[in-house]
Amino acid sequence: MAKGAKARAAARRQKDKWKSKRWFSIRAPRNPWSYRVIGETLAEEPEMLIGRNYEIMQNELDGDFSKMHVKIRFRVSDVLGSDAITEFIGHQMMQDHVRRQVRRDRGKIDDTVDVVTEDGFYVRFKPLILTRERVKSSQKNEIRSVARNTILKAGASSTWVSMQKSVMDGELEALIKEEASKISPIRMVMIRRTQLIQSGVVTNDGPTLEEIIAEEEATKKSAPEVEDSEDNTEYQDQIEDETNDSESEDPDEEIDYESMTVAELKAVLKEAGKPVSGKKADLISRIME
Repeated sequence: MAKGAKARAAARRQKDKWKSKRWFSIRAPRNPWSYRVIGETLAEEPEMLIGRNYEIMQNELDGDFSKMHVKIRFRVSDVLGSDAITEFIGHQMMQDHVRRQVRRDRGKIDDTVDVVTEDGFYVRFKPLILTRERVKSSQKNEIRSVARNTILKAGASSTWVSMQKSVMDGELEALIKEEASKISPIRMVMIRRTQLIQSGVVTNDGPTLEEIIAEEEATKKSAPEVEDSEDNTEYQDQIEDETNDSESEDPDEEIDYESMTVAELKAVLKEAGKPVSGKKADLISRIME
């Protein structure tokens, strides 16, 4: 057998990897997103999904279009059937958005703060503070210290889920701005990045995955019935309207014989058993008799 023929035969015998893969639904964490489906992915085996990262823009997740520059990161932690369960591992602001906020006449203070939350999650925060005008180095150090203490205090008295909400809602940024404004006027505070370093105690608040799946299936089953009933109602209304129109209108007044051709007029006369000879005016007058 020729070399090319052997290669083609070997290629035919080779297993198609795409055929062995199947789709898995990627679901957000139980709290606070209630296992919401955020995407899909392919894999041959469920074990291959463990540890896989998935990114989504915040406006796609919660519908807040003022957060189009914020990227939310999840990591698959477990697979149940065809559902890949994820955990929130942080967020990051797009670099172009951050660069647009920095100007020469503004003071820039950034820092890296490691926090251990109340439920034992080890998280890294990277705040960025911009002042309205240039500030001295001593003022920058004071602002940096105030921001660090605010983040540490909030983290020590809050769970990881609560910290997620405060970061994405802008509550933590507003708190830092309020404290730092006592030193110098602040233009903007951004938590430009958070990163989960080590997980802690996971709470079991919110509906279970079985309850969410049952609710989704019930919604799918009820949706076609509603659509069919609406379509049938519209169809019946349309038939009734057409029937009423046909009963209320006079056929002779509805037909415009002037716009008809001679052949069409002759066909009408032929059906009525009347003579079909003569000009168009004669045919119309004969029909109207």
